[in-house]
Amino acid sequence: MHVFKKIMWLSLLLFALPVKSAVIIQYHHVDTDSPAVTSVTPTQFAEQMQYLADNNFNVIKLSTLIEALKAKKALPDRTIAITFDDGYKSILENAHPILKKHGFPYAMFIAIKPIEMKYRNMMSWQQINKIANEGAEIMNHSYGHDHLIRRLTNETQADWLARVQNNIEKTEAIIKKHTGQSHKVLAYPYGEYNSDIMAMLKTQGFAALGQQSGAVGQYSNLQSLARFPIAGAYTSLKSLKAKFTSLNMPVVKQVPINPELAANQTKPKLTLILDMNDMYASQVMCFITRQGAQKPKWISDNSFEIQAKSDMPAGRFRYNCTAPSKSKSGYYWFSHAWIKPKLTGEWIKE
Repeated sequence: MHVFKKIMWLSLLLFALPVKSAVIIQYHHVDTDSPAVTSVTPTQFAEQMQYLADNNFNVIKLSTLIEALKAKKALPDRTIAITFDDGYKSILENAHPILKKHGFPYAMFIAIKPIEMKYRNMMSWQQINKIANEGAEIMNHSYGHDHLIRRLTNETQADWLARVQNNIEKTEAIIKKHTGQSHKVLAYPYGEYNSDIMAMLKTQGFAALGQQSGAVGQYSNLQSLARFPIAGAYTSLKSLKAKFTSLNMPVVKQVPINPELAANQTKPKLTLILDMNDMYASQVMCFITRQGAQKPKWISDNSFEIQAKSDMPAGRFRYNCTAPSKSKSGYYWFSHAWIKPKLTGEWIKE
């Protein structure tokens, strides 16, 4: 009986340990007059934040979350970090009061040029400092909200990468000058990046966030951290509940890591090697942008391939894969973003 009690105690202790997963959520506009595809209404936002409060989510600073990931420190269950891209006035006017009410910290990623140009819907430095003084973290979104992977005409690889590095470092210095903050965290504009930028940012000590969905944790790459975008068709609280409690997919190895495709790579293949201890292969399902659900092709007990069945058009698209956990309440969730030019080598204009 003594041995049985000891085994039970150890089992309870293991299940009581913090899980090594967290969720980062991403907003742009919190408004009724902005484009629906990048917006939530103030009512929707208030409902979502109230849900987090009512259900005892551990809402922490993004910088705290990233430091925990760097230190490979276990995170409490139901940990969430809240982020906003671009620095729209609606964040100050509509989101900030709700977050302040709940005592929720958040990060806002800003580009410098829209502020300097005094675009109508963007915050001023005075307004940015107001929310910074009340606890918001101000982080890097490139100088001009730039397509970082795109080269200039006749630009060499070395010159392009040096230009991108200068862009990021210049932006970081201006943010520090105006706010006193320098977190060395970049949100990729448009969610676009490649392996060269990732390597450069790692060398420079930057973490970076994309716009591909999924939870973060011990298996995440610090230069391609996932976030759940909340806007447009992805605003219903019913669907968000599963995302808020999602788990970091245990991807031991991924091939390729690079999201950037050559113009003729129209059906890219992604291979993942997983730690399968807490999931069943039969329950893994993937989803391809504009092609829907697709079962992965298993090539061993712990690795599979997923590939588009028909040609993908130029632009951005994703492969998402999920699986329920055997032992926890929630789904493992992984996403890989792709970005492809036109067959002519030109990028889609945005």
